[in-house]
Amino acid sequence: MALAGLWLLAGALAVRQARAILGKPVDERLPDLLGWLGDNGALQERGSLYEGVSPFTGTPLAGLVLTPLTRAAEQGLGVAWTFGTMALVVALGVVAVRALPGPLSPRARLFAVPVALTLLAVSVPVRNTFHLGQTSVLPVLLVLVGWLLTGRRARLGGVLTGLGAALQPAVLLFAVLLWLVRRREAAIATAASFAAATAVAWAALPGDSWTYWVHHLAGTGLGEPSDAVANQSLHGVLLRAGLRGPLEILLLLPLVVGVCWLALRRAVRYARDEQPLLAAAVTGCAVIAASPVAWQHQQLWVLLAVVGRVGKRSGDRLMWPVLVALVMSLTSDALVPKIAVLGPLGENAPLIAALLTACVIPFMPRTSETWDRPLPSGPLSRPNLMLELMLIRVGYWAYSYVRGHAPDGRDLAEGHGEQILRWESVLHIDMEHALNLAAARTPWLEAACNYYYTTFHFLVPLSLLAWLYLRRPGTYRKTRTALSFATLLALIGFYFYPLAPPRLMPGLGYIDTAHGPQDLEDPDFGALTEISNQYAAMPSLHVGWSLWCAVVIFLVTRRRWIRALGALYPLLTTYVVMATANHYLLDAVGGAIVVGTGFWLAHLIARAKDRHAPEEPETPEGAGSPSGPKDTGSAGEAKDAAVEGSGGDHPEEEGREAAPAAAEPARAAVAAGQADETKPGVRATVPRQSRSSAADEAEPGAEEGAAAPSAGGQPPEGGRRAPAPRE
Repeated sequence: MALAGLWLLAGALAVRQARAILGKPVDERLPDLLGWLGDNGALQERGSLYEGVSPFTGTPLAGLVLTPLTRAAEQGLGVAWTFGTMALVVALGVVAVRALPGPLSPRARLFAVPVALTLLAVSVPVRNTFHLGQTSVLPVLLVLVGWLLTGRRARLGGVLTGLGAALQPAVLLFAVLLWLVRRREAAIATAASFAAATAVAWAALPGDSWTYWVHHLAGTGLGEPSDAVANQSLHGVLLRAGLRGPLEILLLLPLVVGVCWLALRRAVRYARDEQPLLAAAVTGCAVIAASPVAWQHQQLWVLLAVVGRVGKRSGDRLMWPVLVALVMSLTSDALVPKIAVLGPLGENAPLIAALLTACVIPFMPRTSETWDRPLPSGPLSRPNLMLELMLIRVGYWAYSYVRGHAPDGRDLAEGHGEQILRWESVLHIDMEHALNLAAARTPWLEAACNYYYTTFHFLVPLSLLAWLYLRRPGTYRKTRTALSFATLLALIGFYFYPLAPPRLMPGLGYIDTAHGPQDLEDPDFGALTEISNQYAAMPSLHVGWSLWCAVVIFLVTRRRWIRALGALYPLLTTYVVMATANHYLLDAVGGAIVVGTGFWLAHLIARAKDRHAPEEPETPEGAGSPSGPKDTGSAGEAKDAAVEGSGGDHPEEEGREAAPAAAEPARAAVAAGQADETKPGVRATVPRQSRSSAADEAEPGAEEGAAAPSAGGQPPEGGRRAPAPRE
């Protein structure tokens, strides 16, 4: 069932991509390809490939190969190009899966193919290739297949690598890798085939070849400006930093040499470790960094780096592949918050991932003891911090995206608002108007409510999450999952039940205490739409998240005054959201429902994990734990539980009272051990060396009368065997 679901997902993504391209008007699809081939395209005007409004950005060989397409009809060309590119993507995914390092079961390989195709389909390089009509998948496929061909087919592999380099010159770095791993024939074949293909293109298109190789220095300056954000090379990032001319070149050259040197050393090590796909990814990432230009459709090598294994714990293994998948499939706005100092990190995320792959990340060798059996991450262990931060950031981005794109029709939202008010009137709980007027007429109360509403909504939950992560990692895992489910369920309400809050209901006398009067005839409602979708009101996540905080506080402490503050927090939040006219009372009820459902779903998941968790082998009494030292998070959680578990406000007294009780099991164990020593037939364990020394000192012939063990493993009472009767 799961395998069928993965294949359906991959197929749905492929269909969606084809519809996105073929559903556009003919003059808007495949802009790069049809720009070169159209009525005024360079390939039809018999002029230079690299002149005009839409200059060709590929190599002269690519232009020579595309020349026959000038006679193709635009409609048929678009269909053929789209499905041809799709076939290349499928071939790349299958080749990558076949190159995965073992040991992998046949079932794992079956699952790996649809997963690989799904990752490729959602990645920015593949989507950009489909959108522009580029040929960038072909050189990656040629080079990867050429690198994987060994033995008698090594020379053929070199020819394929050389052809790929003739289409994308920077991948000539693979020829150096082939030489360093002692595949000299393949390296020579790579150089020879590259030279031959380039010579053929030069003979057919001498002027264009001179323009590309000499005037533009292997294509530099073609297409978009080199300092565009889409250019994820070291050259591009230096240009964006404001460096120009000789200074930029002097800084660029040592950086390129250093990155290539480190990447080749690492790639050789991984190739000798029988990780050829990882070696190819490391070298390809160096190609991205060293290229004069590395556009989005040329960054597929970074995605192949997901095969690298990082971390000894099972919980750490997901960090690197998740990071690569997010970087290669999301925009910079989704990866980092909109903070000026973090902007360069988001803009250059693909280059950073490429540099980490090529030079920094310590990928695990296959000789490691934890290669295929990582250390387990128990339910009380601390999750990987980087993975948690990434998922929190992307999750909040998805929450903001769905909330911002939920239906926001004014008539529908106001109709739902009238519906809520009718229900509250029937239930006699329509108190929002009175609370709002009372707060608006009291300046200090109005200011306090506005400050509370804008400050504590994020501050308290994030602070509590941070404390749980540091002090109670086991509780953090459970409650974090509950909060995630609650937020996800709230998105369903935002999307399917847009609701105008009281402050946006016309003619009812509500006062917006934070933004003042709003022009409801203006569809943008002044500055409000710059914040978020104002009709995402049911359920209230202000109340929901505050209730989550209260539940967490009740779970982690028994101190009455702290629990009282925790219980007060959602009540005060409910008052504030009504006093500021941001929510109805039923919105607060909806927030409580999604939080309760979130905790219930988290409990179901925890039970399912416990049910399928492997049973730990029983350990004899007194034996040490085979798992080694416990996780520090577990120890901290146990310590906190010992302090909080007694329920009082004086942990010192509780510790003194608990000490005698904690000592009882130890005394009982000692007494049991002493009793065992007095039992007949039970002897203390003596080290092997001591027993042998005692036997050496014994008188000769003593062994002849030594007692032999009985069928039960114990000698007869007295320790010696009775002599056999003589006949």
